[in-house]
Order: sequence, then structure tokens, then C-alpha cells
Amino acid sequence: MSTTAITNIGSLVTNDPALGDGTPLGLIQDAAVVIDGDRVAWVGPADKAPAADAVHDAQGRAAIPGFVDSHSHLVFAGDRTAEFNARMSGHSYSAGGIRTTVAATRAASDAALEANLVRHLHEARRQGTTTFETKSGYGLTVQDEARALRIAAAHTEEVTYLGAHIVSPDYADDPAGYVDLVTGEMLTACAPYARWVDVFCEKGAFDGDQARAILTAGAAAGLIPRVHANQLSYGPGVQLAVELEAASADHCTHLTDADVDALAQAAGTTVATLLPGAEFSTRAQWPDARRLLDAGVTVALSTDCNPGSSYTSSMPFCIALAVRDMGMTPDEALWAATAGGARALRRTDIGVLTPGARADLALLDAPSHVHLAYRPGVPLVSAVWQKGLKTA
Repeated sequence: MSTTAITNIGSLVTNDPALGDGTPLGLIQDAAVVIDGDRVAWVGPADKAPAADAVHDAQGRAAIPGFVDSHSHLVFAGDRTAEFNARMSGHSYSAGGIRTTVAATRAASDAALEANLVRHLHEARRQGTTTFETKSGYGLTVQDEARALRIAAAHTEEVTYLGAHIVSPDYADDPAGYVDLVTGEMLTACAPYARWVDVFCEKGAFDGDQARAILTAGAAAGLIPRVHANQLSYGPGVQLAVELEAASADHCTHLTDADVDALAQAAGTTVATLLPGAEFSTRAQWPDARRLLDAGVTVALSTDCNPGSSYTSSMPFCIALAVRDMGMTPDEALWAATAGGARALRRTDIGVLTPGARADLALLDAPSHVHLAYRPGVPLVSAVWQKGLKTA
């Protein structure tokens, strides 16, 4: 197996304080990374790097772990430009717009859905994302949910069953019947393709009792819970996520002090995943990342890439929003977009650049990771390695 040394790195983010300067980012200046196969074999000062079969000169660029996007909705068809235009013209966002994408997704072929997924994956990778989670939730029938997960599972290990995105239009007059379907026949068909189970616990979607039933059934089928929680209003989602030891409570926009305390107490189990693209695209209240971080909550950043409320695949953009509008420092935002996302997926092999970790990293056309927030909107990612292979 051949080795590659990426050397002459101006500033290397390892996310391991013991390897670097003692900060959470574990920074090493004038650094090198040696890759052996799909793994990191060595990191440290460039002048101490072991010999390798091939050398890539970073020319003083900063290097960071590949972004870990732990929340996206990429198996879909159709376009919701008109809905976005209406919001930007003064109409408010509600969960009901999902039905538009459901109709388009049901009508699309498997090939069309997969081609759209792959297009977004390539788009995200060019911007430094090397791990992504994605969900079903735009089919809402047994067949359409299962095929969405089957398509997703061909491209990522991190697949989430979200039959409980909204109540299917087919069950508009029988929400209880739809919950029975989601926890019964649909779950049976979908569980073989998924690692996670999710529910949109929100007004207009599923209440606390319905969400509990769905997550409990998913857990009984071997899936790990995560929750769309407290996005549009105050509600039971965060408390339910903590109670059921969900891997993440996602959105976390409307939080009581009790919600923040619960997330802080569960910091080793349940990650608060913040999705600033959704607030940007809906002109909604920003999540208060500073409040969460100061309380000791583990925070992740993700894109929430979806056609309705956050149609961006750019983790750098979300980092810039988190720094500008959510009270995060550039260091905190980068950690949340890499190691934080890994925590939300309960992974230790990604989101870090340490010996034995998966060799996922990005080079920036900048001397420091701070430029991700300092130069918003600029395509700074110049090269990407995923599982040890240079892909962009």
C-alpha cells in the first residue's frame, strides 16, 4: 500500500489538543500529514515527517479535517423556487411546503433521484465535505421511503429513516393511522437500509406523544434516534431527544432554560446540531450558539441541505453564518462542522486528523482556517482527500 505525504502545510487543524497547541483545534504550524491507504499514518511538524512514496506540496495552505455534514435531505426531486420567492416577498415558512417535494419525489424515477443525490454530493465534496448523513422523508409511502433509503445507502453509511417528516397527504384525515404505518410496515421495509430514525417533532408535523412512539419503535428495530427539535416553536423535541438518548437534537432554535440545561447534562450523549442555512433561507430567528456553548452543550453545525428551507450544500457558508449571526468564534464553528458533526454521528474516525483516523481532509487557499469566516462566499477549498484519495 503506497503512502502520501502532504507537506508544507502552513496551519494544520487536527482537532486533537494533545497533538497540537493544546486548544480544541490542536493546531500545528508548518505541518505535514502522512496518509497510508485510507488512513492517517502520521501528523506533526513538516521537518520531522517520515518518508513517503509520494509528496504533495501544500505551499503554505491551511489544512483541516473534511467537513462532517450530519444533517441533510438529499433524496428528492423537484424545485421549490416559487416557495422561496414567496418567503422572500413576505410570506412565512411552515412545515406544509414539504408536500410539494413529496409529490415530485414520488413521480421521479430511481435513476433521477440517484442522479440528483450524486450531483449534490459532488457539489458538497468540492466544498470540503467528506462525510454526510442523509434522510428519507419525501416519499411517505412504504415503497417510496424504502427506495429513498436504498438509494442513499449506496452512497453513505449514515442513512436516516424519516418516514415521520410530516403526516402523509394520503393520511391527512387519519394521523394516527399514519403513525401506525411509520412504526409498522414502513419501518420494517426501511430499517434494513438505515442506521438512524428521525422525526419532525413540531407543530404541523408530529407532537411529543407521536414522536415518542415513532422513535421508540425505531429503536426497537435497531435504529438510533435523532430528532428535528424546536425549530419553528418551543416544544417537547429537545427533552424527548435527551430522554431517549438520541444522538442529536437538530435545529434547537427555540429553547427554554430547561432545554439548555438538559442538553448540557447530556453533552456526552446528545449533540445540539445547529442548521443556520434554514434560518438564513426562512428569515427566522437564529439559534443562540453562544448560549449553548457557554452552558457546556456539545454543538455541531450542518447544512440541512434540502429543497425547501435550506438549499445549500456549503459547510463554509454555514460556518460564516454561525460566526456572524450565532455568536460562535471561528475556532468553535470549524470544530462544530468537523468534530462536532462526527460526535452527532457517534463516530471517532472522522472529523479529526490523528493517526488511525480516516484520511479525510481539505486544503484551503488561505494560511488559516479563520478565512472560512473571514472571506465568506469565496471558494477557498483547493483540494480534498476522501478516504486517502485526492478527489477534488
